[in-house]
Amino acid sequence: MLSQERAPLFEALVRHIAGNPAQLHVPGHGQGRVLPEDFRRLGKGGLFALDLTELPGLDDLHNPVGPLARAQELAAALYGADRSFFLVNGSTVGIGALLLAAVGQGEVILPRNAHSSFLGGLVLSGADPVFVYPETIPGFGLDCGVAPAAIEQALVKHPAAAAVFALHPNYYGVAGDLAGQARSARRAGKPLLVDEAHGAHLRFHPDLPADAMSEGAAASVQSTHKLGGSLTQTSLLHLKGGLVDAGAVAAALRLLETTSPSYILLASLDLARQQLALKGRELLERALELARGLRRRLARIRGLRLLGPEDLPQGNYSLDPTKLVISVRGLGLTGFQVRDLLAHRYRVYVEMADACHVVAFVTIGTAERDCRMLGDALADLAVREKGLPGSPLPELPGTCKKLMKPREAWFSSTRRVALAEAAGRICAETVAVYPPGIPAVYPGEEITPEIVNYLTTIRELKLPCQGPSDSTLKTLKVVIE
Repeated sequence: MLSQERAPLFEALVRHIAGNPAQLHVPGHGQGRVLPEDFRRLGKGGLFALDLTELPGLDDLHNPVGPLARAQELAAALYGADRSFFLVNGSTVGIGALLLAAVGQGEVILPRNAHSSFLGGLVLSGADPVFVYPETIPGFGLDCGVAPAAIEQALVKHPAAAAVFALHPNYYGVAGDLAGQARSARRAGKPLLVDEAHGAHLRFHPDLPADAMSEGAAASVQSTHKLGGSLTQTSLLHLKGGLVDAGAVAAALRLLETTSPSYILLASLDLARQQLALKGRELLERALELARGLRRRLARIRGLRLLGPEDLPQGNYSLDPTKLVISVRGLGLTGFQVRDLLAHRYRVYVEMADACHVVAFVTIGTAERDCRMLGDALADLAVREKGLPGSPLPELPGTCKKLMKPREAWFSSTRRVALAEAAGRICAETVAVYPPGIPAVYPGEEITPEIVNYLTTIRELKLPCQGPSDSTLKTLKVVIE
């Protein structure tokens, strides 16, 4: 019998906080450490009092003419945009809105390592993805951006494509040649749209990669909550130039976004923008200094290797130094094992792990104690734990064969088949090892024998996946032909 006296999620949150953990992850405000002072001064009761609705004088997110309109104008001025939109459904809703407004049912050039939120936008809009593949970093096997030449080739083969999407920077903090991609798109008369979820802070310090608006993007979507200091779920969408119609974007947001936006979330965006404008350089200088010190310490620990600018391939690649990508191959452990040991044994929580790495974020809200605890934990772990080097992970199948648009496959009649029997069929769902989340197969693509072999190995290794309705990967959902 279930007891209605329990509140499991709330209880789990309270237990987590009580453990006083080290936090090297998003959201960037670090449990309120750098929430703007005006916000923190309100106290708990005052904060709850801001949970209001569209009252006279408080404006309307979907038709802003008062304080919300002025707040968005300030954000646009700060980020060098012509127009900015406040988002309270995360960057996911911004990506979907851009696909609806700028692409519709046409073709869109898209990096294969695009975030899972793109699938929703492709299904809703009916857009037809043309995938381009990112370069990789030797010795780490991580993505580092799509070369402008690959964009140009895709545009030559698909001259009717409505837009080009880019990822800048990626989850690992690697930024590619965005200015080159923008030039390639502009020469073809296409807008460059940027998933800049991990770049809300870039504009505010010269030691960081350049931001999308500075590099010639026509639009970008930023998860301000990740690294800009606002509350979780808040993001900004920026437009610049005339290649993307602002009215169409506004209409798409009215279609996709909640009609009951939280004013607490909206206020956090307004205050985070103000704080970045007034103190962004100072806050990021402190974060960069903490990251440099932590990087120096971790580099001395045997068995660890940190991704640095010297590891990037030739070309216009750069690295966000506040993201520490730590290879743990030398420990004979997987990134997943190290992440779990850090959490359960040392109360240290990092942003993410993959098969070979853990990734720690040093944000404007990170404390010196957080960095010290991570350094102590990894130093102790390197002495106490020594695994045996495992088999290398299989590489993702290098090409895909699209037989249907994602939307068509999504709405087709489907059935499940055993993974071993799926070769030659059309997939009706997406499957990606997460992180990093690059799909092995998309809805509408042929399931090749190489994909079956890859997914079989993933299943045997019990790696976490996103997308499949059968999390065991014993079966796949396929289109009934």
